[in-house]
Amino acid sequence: MMYYLGLISEYLKNYMKSRLTYRADFWVEVISDLLFQATNLIFILVIFMHTDSLGGWSENEVVFVYGFFMVPYGLFSCFVNLWNFSERYIVKGELDRVMTRPAYNLFQIFLENVDPPALVGSVIGLIIMGISGAQMDLAMEWWFVPALIVLSLSAVAIYTGIYTILTSLSFFSDAPTGIIPLMYNIQGYGRYPVTIYNRAIQVVLTWILPFAFVGVYPASLFLHREDMRHMALLTPVMGIVFLSLGLLAWNWGIRRYRGAGS
Repeated sequence: MMYYLGLISEYLKNYMKSRLTYRADFWVEVISDLLFQATNLIFILVIFMHTDSLGGWSENEVVFVYGFFMVPYGLFSCFVNLWNFSERYIVKGELDRVMTRPAYNLFQIFLENVDPPALVGSVIGLIIMGISGAQMDLAMEWWFVPALIVLSLSAVAIYTGIYTILTSLSFFSDAPTGIIPLMYNIQGYGRYPVTIYNRAIQVVLTWILPFAFVGVYPASLFLHREDMRHMALLTPVMGIVFLSLGLLAWNWGIRRYRGAGS
């Protein structure tokens, strides 16, 4: 454990040294990410200019859900970046280099693509939750912080599991990357109340591509939505299940890998 914690520290130090050499690029990335998140928030506010509720959810509740959605998404974007895996590691052969090192190969790939500016999104999400919660007079209870940590990490595990499964297709197909951009669009459905969708989409977002567990379900626990309480408490279980599936898919694929020339 200490060995891997040391690796995290070293990779983060190297990242800061390299990125802060070009500080303008660093801040441009931060600002562009904030603008993207602001656009999504403005979209929600525009919707509520034309309605008082969305699927039985008030404006402040939907904004709170969006704030929670940003917290695990920022963590995921920082530590689990598999966007260009096929091109960089399969086509260019960099996976051969990774395979010669003692640390677990998937962990190394995560660290080589770490993106700390994405954590700004998590901070903004916490601020949004605080503001919208105050407007709803949500009382700060003792279990809020530990629940936030557990549910956020569980949501990150769900993200990681799903995208690791998709990335593992690179070991079996020449062009799997077209699926990942589509998945990034689908995951956005998790930042809205699942009740606004038809039954088929609700089933998909809950059990097949469980992005409802990265936003609306865990957020409902803090909003005291009793109708979704049991689903919120199921979030850690879904995290364990999908992370396990992702690791199984990855290990299966990595055993099939025979090198860049194969």
